[in-house]
Amino acid sequence: MSDEGPADPAAVHEAITTEIGRVIVGNESIIEGLTISLLTRGHLLLEGIPGVAKTTLANLVAEVCGLSYRRIQMTPDVLPADITGTHIYRESTGEFELRRGPIFANVVVADEINRATPKTQSALLEAMQERQVTLEGETLALPAPFMVIATQNPLEEEGVYSLPIAQRDRFQLKLVMGTPARELERELLKRFQGDPDLGVELVGRVIDPADLLAAQAIVADVHVSDVITEYLLDLVAASRSHPDVNHGVSPRAAIAYQDVAKAKAAIEGRSYVLPDDLRSLAVEVMEHRLVLSADAELSGVSPTDIVFDVVDSVEPPGASAAEVAELVED
Repeated sequence: MSDEGPADPAAVHEAITTEIGRVIVGNESIIEGLTISLLTRGHLLLEGIPGVAKTTLANLVAEVCGLSYRRIQMTPDVLPADITGTHIYRESTGEFELRRGPIFANVVVADEINRATPKTQSALLEAMQERQVTLEGETLALPAPFMVIATQNPLEEEGVYSLPIAQRDRFQLKLVMGTPARELERELLKRFQGDPDLGVELVGRVIDPADLLAAQAIVADVHVSDVITEYLLDLVAASRSHPDVNHGVSPRAAIAYQDVAKAKAAIEGRSYVLPDDLRSLAVEVMEHRLVLSADAELSGVSPTDIVFDVVDSVEPPGASAAEVAELVED
């Protein structure tokens, strides 16, 4: 694709979706969310029961974009050094040698992140926020682009550790992969009947890393009008004042919300954000960041329902798409 010049976000999204579709059946909204995070330098929390291809999907994204990929199987005995790396003494040279950990890759999958201890989970914080790691006083930059995709199983209750609020807040989006509809699962069975080894090897690189960086620059230039900014701020404020919430979304979340809305607009071929861009991504941005009140938790209130309440409680701006476009042009 790079032979044709810088790739626009819509072309990047279409190419990724088409190529991944050779292996993955359905999950278009999940692939869109992955693309949005790629285009905005975000990190993903990918939740789903075992066997819905969470890890496979992450691997496919790296493969089709020509990015380096590392997977870390999180368990209680994984240590921070197993992620970031450490210095090893070489007897032959009498010197310490840096052994970089799996965090030094473009796409890093923390598989079953909630199985690792909070101490180990915290090893990802600096990498996710500052795109660097510090080893024994030495600060090392991570490759660009850099993305952490963490998976977790919502059914597990024993032997797991809840993600701290600070950790959850660093995930730009939380995407939930469900089981496929019957017709999609039928197609999946047919594919594996024809090719039992169907997997990552079937896809090829359709996006160069340079194209991805160029598309990220285009997304950054998407226009956000003052009207849209005020609407976003109203949604954020409503999440903080909801009666069932102790702590709503953070300023970091508001920035992430603006970024993903810009990417949503760009992959739909627009150079400006509409209210629907914000509404369509509200659950993915807010749900995992909300801290519910004790009464709400005891009552079984769903964070997703709270986000729906928040969106319904805030009147969107009345400007039409044509009016917003005219404002941009002016």
